[in-house]
Amino acid sequence: MTTKALLEQATQQLAEAGVASPRVDAELLLSHVTGVPRALLVVAARLDDVQRRSFAELVDARARRVPLQHLTGSAGFRYVDLEVGPGVFVPRPETELLAGWAIEAASPQERPVVVDLCTGSGAIALSIVHEVPHARVHAVELDELAFGWAQRNLDGTGVDLRQGDMADAFTDLDGSVDVVVANPPYIPLEAWESVAPEARDHDPELALWSGDDGLDAMRVLEHVAWRLLKPGGVVGAEHADAQGQTAPGVFAGRWTDIHDHLDLAGRPRFVTARKPG
Repeated sequence: MTTKALLEQATQQLAEAGVASPRVDAELLLSHVTGVPRALLVVAARLDDVQRRSFAELVDARARRVPLQHLTGSAGFRYVDLEVGPGVFVPRPETELLAGWAIEAASPQERPVVVDLCTGSGAIALSIVHEVPHARVHAVELDELAFGWAQRNLDGTGVDLRQGDMADAFTDLDGSVDVVVANPPYIPLEAWESVAPEARDHDPELALWSGDDGLDAMRVLEHVAWRLLKPGGVVGAEHADAQGQTAPGVFAGRWTDIHDHLDLAGRPRFVTARKPG
């Protein structure tokens, strides 16, 4: 079977399994197996029997809705690549916008102190230290397996990574932080059926579910950010697209400059607020 036919067969299998981007995923898996760039697969990839079997096994796994990134072992996020696998939330493209906001908030400051709560794989923290090298970045993760992945990704970067609950994290930094950023769990428990199998069946539960309305973690985050930030400091947190009004409502009252931000598809995606100076 030619490489072109192999890709077409894999694409059809993934499409029938409900994978959202079957052709792209098939190409990425084949590129992973062969080491040939996607653009050159049809003309340059020559698979031996071992590679064909490996590719078939990966396509079968993807058809079972195992996340693509778990199969390749990596995920791109802004300008960095992260190691990911079972036990850690796979960073999403939407979260790159939140990371970009945190980078813009920290960049102009001389020695900004940034805290990444619920760091997961360390995606936001790694992006910040990569793009704002003069920042002092701190990150925390509760889940033990996810913490292990964050250690791999943040080792040698200078990020102060700690394992624990964000609720009582970094008490030594109280009142000294410039930017707090977080991608907390925000899916309501009742929304189980609507969540994609890649997330529902493979991402850690701690990274997904957050009470009846999906905002339990956001409420904790609001208290923690208030404790950590210096006057004039800012907080940004991702939320579900259905929480464009309720998530900002968590910050109503004592915060100023409360704004909700849209993702590239025009959906509500993250909220930012400022602690009064």
